[in-house]
Formats: sequence, C-alpha cells, structure tokens
Amino acid sequence: MVKLVVILMTLLLTACSNAHIEKPTTNTPETATKNETEEKTVTKNIADLNQALLKATEAGDIQQLKSLLQQGAQVDTVNTRGESGLLVATHTNNISMAKLFLQYGANVNLQDKIKDSPFLYAGAEGRTEILKLMIPHKPDYTLTNRFGGTALIPAAEKGHLANVRLLLAETDIDVNHVNNPGWTALLEAIVLSDGSKTQQQIVQVLLENGADPNIADSNGITPLAHAKQQGYQVIVDSLITHGAK
Repeated sequence: MVKLVVILMTLLLTACSNAHIEKPTTNTPETATKNETEEKTVTKNIADLNQALLKATEAGDIQQLKSLLQQGAQVDTVNTRGESGLLVATHTNNISMAKLFLQYGANVNLQDKIKDSPFLYAGAEGRTEILKLMIPHKPDYTLTNRFGGTALIPAAEKGHLANVRLLLAETDIDVNHVNNPGWTALLEAIVLSDGSKTQQQIVQVLLENGADPNIADSNGITPLAHAKQQGYQVIVDSLITHGAK
C-alpha cells in the first residue's frame, strides 16, 4: 500500500512539472507576418504623430505639442525646409515652445537646408532668452552657418549686445573666428554697422574678451583702417587702446 502511494505521488509530481514546461515557440510564416504587421503599425503610428507634431508646431499649439511628445512623437522631426520644431520656435521667439522642445531633448545643433541651427539662429537674431536656455544643452560652438560664421559673428554685426555678452561670458566660442568672407566678429561689428553707441559697446566687449584688433580682412584691411575710413572715432580710440596698429 505504501509503495502504491509513493508511486502515485511520483507520477503526480512529474505531471505537474511537465505542465509548467513551456512549449518552444515556433516561428511559423503566420507568426512572422504578424510581427511584420505590428512593426509597420508602430512605424505608421510614429509617422502620424510626427506629422501631427509639425502641424501643432506651425500652429504654436503648446498643449497639443506636449501631448504628442508624450505619445512618442520624435522631437527632432523636421518640415520640408529641414526645420525642427525648436528652430521654428526660435524663428518666432516662442520661448514656451522652445522650453518644451528642449525639455524633450531637442538637438540645438540640428541644421536646416540653409545651414541654420536653433543655436546659430538664436545667436544671430537676438533671441537672447532662448539662447540662454540652449547653453546647457551642449551647443556646438564651432558649428557655422552658410557664411562660415559662428553664432557670435552675426550677433556682433546686427547689434545684439546682450547675445554678444552672453556668448563671451558663458561659452568658449572663438572670438577670433574668421568666416568665409574673411571677417571676424570685430571686423563685422565695424564694417557692417552704423558706428552707433551699441556697436561701440560691442566692439569694446569683443576687445575686452580677447578679440585681436590686428586681424585684417581678406583684402588686408585692418579693423583700425576700416574704423578710420568710416569716421568711427570712438571705435578708433578703443582699438588703439587695445593695441591696434
């Protein structure tokens, strides 16, 4: 009787153990087709989210953008001009939109078809608040626009004093970078300006932060010669004080 009980218990335990053994998955043609269909569905869903993101960006709809990004829309989706949402936000100086895209990891260095990036554009066009927001997000200070210039050069040319100060104080951007036409930020601040008080201040800030007053343009004309030619006496004096020849 005891032997019979032992045998029955052994059989029962063996059956239970076998019941928990998973059957190997068989990769049938039906399974492969199902997986492929699921992958296509996911891809299509992301593509739809991305298209919706572009529309919401164009409309400036912050709440819709947030919802789409939470659902998995790709933050660096670009439009037909190669512009990311962050670049569009920078174009329109939409600080709230820029903050949202940066929160989701938008690439501040992503360039569009004309080589504008969010960081380059913010620097060039006086988007100071957005520029500040971008600095912690690893901007490439060596990245250049279609003219071969860094963010500092057009900022100096266009009179964006706050941007010039910010870039020189909080980044390691090259103050003496030479662009494709052969001009530094200092040269552009003189040659392409009206010599106003703001431009005088920009020249002073550049010089105080290491701008070389003796780097000539592609024609061999120095900043001092340009300033004298245009009658910018205050700038002439600043250049001479900082060693211009």
